[in-house]
Amino acid sequence: MKFLAIIFSLFLVNCHAVEVKQDTNKKLLPVENKVIEIYKSNVDSVVNVSNIRVADSFFYGKVEVPQGTGTGFVWDTKGHIVTNYHVVQGGDNFMVTFRKNSKQYKAKVVGVAPTKDIAVLKLETMPDDLRPIKVGTSKDLQVGQMALAIGNPFGFDHSISKGIISALERKMDGIGGVKIHNMIQTDAAINRGNSGGPLLNSNGHLIGVNTMIVSTSATSAGLGFAVPVDTVSKIVPQLIEHGKVIRPGLGIGVLDDEIKYRYVGDKGVVLSFVDPDGAAGIAGLKGMMRDRFGRIYLGDVILKVNGVEVNTKDDIYQEVGKYKIGDTITVEYLRDDKKKKLKVKLQAL
Repeated sequence: MKFLAIIFSLFLVNCHAVEVKQDTNKKLLPVENKVIEIYKSNVDSVVNVSNIRVADSFFYGKVEVPQGTGTGFVWDTKGHIVTNYHVVQGGDNFMVTFRKNSKQYKAKVVGVAPTKDIAVLKLETMPDDLRPIKVGTSKDLQVGQMALAIGNPFGFDHSISKGIISALERKMDGIGGVKIHNMIQTDAAINRGNSGGPLLNSNGHLIGVNTMIVSTSATSAGLGFAVPVDTVSKIVPQLIEHGKVIRPGLGIGVLDDEIKYRYVGDKGVVLSFVDPDGAAGIAGLKGMMRDRFGRIYLGDVILKVNGVEVNTKDDIYQEVGKYKIGDTITVEYLRDDKKKKLKVKLQAL
């Protein structure tokens, strides 16, 4: 009887343990259940991207050297993967891996937008069940709303972190002296390896592409930044179709801001080069010139575009980018210490 009593006691304990476990699951907070739902519905859209460079080896000839890894996500059922430009920069070959799939899929770059830090890869072969991410909008985001990041921080694949949108409309340094505007700031943990991964809202919709952090330790300090999805949605179709972003331009080169300050001070943008067949050249603007004695003369200094002051390379890039190919703008400029104006019809760059 004593033996049977012990067995019965153990049975009761085990049943109680099962009841406690079931009861614990039922007591998850609504926000916890929401995060779990978002993770499950999006994790299979998130991929790991490996950047491989082909290098010369003295003993082995051509060898493949891993340059690093990042994150990407499935854009459509045709096998297009969106990630950051800096994830693929300098690479020759790219391998994409999916969650719970040991196979590596080769991919090639079909288009890049360095000034927005966006790139698109195309899978050469695809798994049978590609799951494109659900694309949302970033125009109506609010500071304080929930934000979630899925990625591969430090190689820990398909990790999720939760936070809020800390700020909107941030301007962060991009490539070539041009800032990325309207970036989303979040305190959802973003670390090395998260680059190119999705930032999601509480509906599980894409609102941004995680791109950079600000940190003194190179790890998350609650200052992560994402390119807004409205920017991504404009760029990605062009990269898929044309391999580049088709945007309006003047067909000019400008002096670096640091050099320009030495010659003309804070105001205006100095033209270093003007394409004679470009929009600015056709309109009559002039770049820097050198005479037969080797003396260099500054080019025209653009002061305003349609009445808006432009004082840096970023200013003129952003201002011209507001218009469409074929639009006519008024450019106010300085030549021989005299202010002048002319009309410029924007061309595709």
